Amino acid sequence: MVDRSFADPVLAALYDTLNPWGPGDDFYLGLVSAAGAVLDVGCGTGRLLRRASADGHHGRLVGLDPAAAMLVEARQHDTDVEWVLGDLRTRDWCAEFDLVVMTGHAFQVLVCDEELRASLLAVHRALRPGGRFVFETRNPAARTWETWTPERARTVTGADGDAVRVWHDVEGPGVGDRVTFTETYACDSWPAPAVSRTTLRFLAPDALSAFLHEAGLTVADQYGDWTRTPVTPAAPEIITVARRAS
Repeated sequence: MVDRSFADPVLAALYDTLNPWGPGDDFYLGLVSAAGAVLDVGCGTGRLLRRASADGHHGRLVGLDPAAAMLVEARQHDTDVEWVLGDLRTRDWCAEFDLVVMTGHAFQVLVCDEELRASLLAVHRALRPGGRFVFETRNPAARTWETWTPERARTVTGADGDAVRVWHDVEGPGVGDRVTFTETYACDSWPAPAVSRTTLRFLAPDALSAFLHEAGLTVADQYGDWTRTPVTPAAPEIITVARRAS
């Protein structure tokens, strides 16, 4: 096996196939379409902002991602979006955006308290007064990681027409609110399977609210799914809308 991540061009090219457009994308697209200046943190292949641009968004759209291979995919399309390589700790904006989003559960890769606090303070700085920060995390009460097993493998077709088999495997019972897992990609034409290893943090609503409050962000709404129903123990998501008060 070869250790890889979505920083690898081969896997980056598979991202949109593995994660097709869905209700969450529609939810965020509505927010982006109504905002003047938008920063998408962890934008990946830039699908959300590319769609907003194609739909006629006339404001400023900025996509930020630490993986150059993802931005290569984004830049293949002719849009007015600004694509920026880096993360919230390496880039600094001051009151430039009406909306900051983190989609695709990207918020959960902020595993350490120090990293999380620094990122939230950067979001606060980037937002104009009254601006919104919207993101989603998986609800820890739903324990969705228990379904991430090799038996639930799926097969997708890459751009070259080859079939790629993908499966997950959780490493152990988890440590506190952190879960580590591998994602394995196997293709008959590859010399060896590729493996991506990730640790995610599963924060409960109260903990999320506390971190946001510390950074000067106030929770305006939290939803349990993309239809905006309340958060319950069985809800799959914690979709948070937070505002910068001043």
